[in-house]
Amino acid sequence: MSDRVDISGLSVDRALYDLVEEISAGTGVEIPSFWQSLAQIVDQLGPQNSDLLQQRDQLQTQIDDWHKANPGPVQRDQYQAFLQEIGYLVPEPDPFKVTTDNVDDEIAVIAGPQLVVPVDNARYALNAANARWYSLYDALYGTDIILEVEGCKKTAKYNPVRGQQVIRYARDFLDQAVPLAIGSHAYAVRYKVVSGKLIVVMGDGKETELGWRECFVGYRGDPEQPSAVLLRHNDLHIELLIGEGYFIGQGDLANIYDINLESAITTIMDCEDSVSAVDAEDKVRVYSNWFGLMKGDLTAKVERAREVIDRSLNPDPEYVGPDGSTFTLPGRSLMLVRHVGPHMYTDAVTCNGEEIPETFVDAMVTTLAAKHDLLGNGQFKNSRKGSVYVVKPKFHGPEEVEASIKLFEMVEQALGLDPRTLKIGIMDEERRTTVNLKECIRAASERVIFINTGFLDRTGDEIHTSMEAGAMIPKNEIKTSTWLLAYEDWNVDVGLDAGLPGHAQIGKGMWAAPENMRAMMQQKIAHPRAGANTAWVPSPLAACLHAMHYHHVNVAARQLHLAQCARASLDDILTIPLLGERKVKQSELMMELENNAQGILGYVVRWIDQGVGCSKVPDIGDTDLMEDRATLRISSQHIANWLHHGITDADQVRSVFEKMAEIVDRQNSSDPLYRNMAPDFNKSIAFQAALELVFKGREVSNGYTEPVLHARRRELKAALGN
Repeated sequence: MSDRVDISGLSVDRALYDLVEEISAGTGVEIPSFWQSLAQIVDQLGPQNSDLLQQRDQLQTQIDDWHKANPGPVQRDQYQAFLQEIGYLVPEPDPFKVTTDNVDDEIAVIAGPQLVVPVDNARYALNAANARWYSLYDALYGTDIILEVEGCKKTAKYNPVRGQQVIRYARDFLDQAVPLAIGSHAYAVRYKVVSGKLIVVMGDGKETELGWRECFVGYRGDPEQPSAVLLRHNDLHIELLIGEGYFIGQGDLANIYDINLESAITTIMDCEDSVSAVDAEDKVRVYSNWFGLMKGDLTAKVERAREVIDRSLNPDPEYVGPDGSTFTLPGRSLMLVRHVGPHMYTDAVTCNGEEIPETFVDAMVTTLAAKHDLLGNGQFKNSRKGSVYVVKPKFHGPEEVEASIKLFEMVEQALGLDPRTLKIGIMDEERRTTVNLKECIRAASERVIFINTGFLDRTGDEIHTSMEAGAMIPKNEIKTSTWLLAYEDWNVDVGLDAGLPGHAQIGKGMWAAPENMRAMMQQKIAHPRAGANTAWVPSPLAACLHAMHYHHVNVAARQLHLAQCARASLDDILTIPLLGERKVKQSELMMELENNAQGILGYVVRWIDQGVGCSKVPDIGDTDLMEDRATLRISSQHIANWLHHGITDADQVRSVFEKMAEIVDRQNSSDPLYRNMAPDFNKSIAFQAALELVFKGREVSNGYTEPVLHARRRELKAALGN
């Protein structure tokens, strides 16, 4: 049997062809029609995609030449006039409001955490989808939220002193989010439902109600002794689980053995930055898992307490309302899918021997799989409003947004979907999108459901775009630089001005330290306060903790307030974070190089050698940080910038990488699948890839890491006979 299938002028990998045939069953889409439609998309949109990528390179060349011709401090007026002249900066559109309809409440109304998870890992994907509900007790007990002071430490066996601190923290949270009319939840001994009201019995026998009666929305079990009480605040639910306790809840005065918070309201199932998918074999795994999520039958084996269990999607919990009627709530996070950027091409499908844009294949296959959800073919419903939510990364300006809208239109026609079924999330992670954000939103005003900021990719593009302007300030200082603070505010300001509330999410980026939840709770509340109705977190546990921020902050009210404030400054956004005349001390240089090199190596070695696209990578201090291609892009671009401007040299960079490779090898010594990079660096494909990312950082388009990673991963797979 041939490894490829020739159909409609396309050459399709056999495994992908067979998977599409499996997905199509029950959708009403015929296989010949599917591939013919993809061929038409390639024919009609392929040349434009190529032209837009060439435009990126042309603009970059013009910007490089301008900086070379205008050395020294950048004159803002001259710089902006130049960007307008070359078409990098386009005129802002007249006032408008987005009109996206059929948007689920999780996006249009509810403010809450968002997970991003590699969809090629079934266990991670299921954990994320099921993180709609998460135990607050578990989230508190297992993290540094509860300090490990004397007597309160995490021990091999359950520590009841620590458990009491968890209960105290949780009761304080209830008092803030859903307070009682009189007294505190800390002194409640019983919860019961009487005539549709929640009655709380206190320790002295007195009865009270909630301070806001409308916060009580349902229960399970006997109203006199409910097994669960459902509360709602700021459109988020809180579930009190009542019964005989165990561990943390054992001996609780009110028999509350746990508190579940509605946590990950939405989840982006990622085909892009957190995934290592370099060929058809990898893409089939990505698409298969997304198909399983849409059908509701995806499972994964998980080992827990020496027992192997099959993990699957959670069902919808059912409750009795105050009026006696029954209702259900979603048991799973609303799932979005993130495609690859327009710069990625794949040989999983070729046309006339040439690779085609991978995003075209993503659009057709993931939408075909999602049609099962639209038709009700699956066990559960994802979108109750009949929409498919696609997050699009790596846009460079409004023309690329318009090209994706045309792609969506053709996919809808090909697969028999109503117009505007496909909704679009616009990731504001490239500078040309940032400065033209309002026009980008206008181009998608009938479909947009998401904009967000992403510090890492956005900083990587900032460095690459301004590579010839001069040496950049140290990476950590960029986090508080003028342009970045303005960029974060600008995204919210423009989104509010375009009328996104009620139609779309305004999001903020990832908290990268999954083990440091105390700092996350102190700092990430800034995101809802900034007017963002969602923000990325690194785990289901973090989603539960971050959900408390959305009880503390009424995001809708914040957005109304911020809409009356002055917009952030474009001048500030275009302020390049340059060192100028400042000299870099040798100690500062080594710290910067070693931190960047260690992060690059720690991520790349797993990406190349094991095909892991997202992982916890220990830093120099052995603190685990979440890494994906975005973190890799900023680190490699920063070293490339300092190398280009003579802050360091090639010999020093290589020496630092060799030193840090030994540290990374040590940090991974317990991994049986790990292959050391040291001491034979020339034979380590991963080590060579890490160096290549830096030494080719200036020449690769937009500083993207995928060309190097994909080539080197394929090289390793070929060497292993895969």
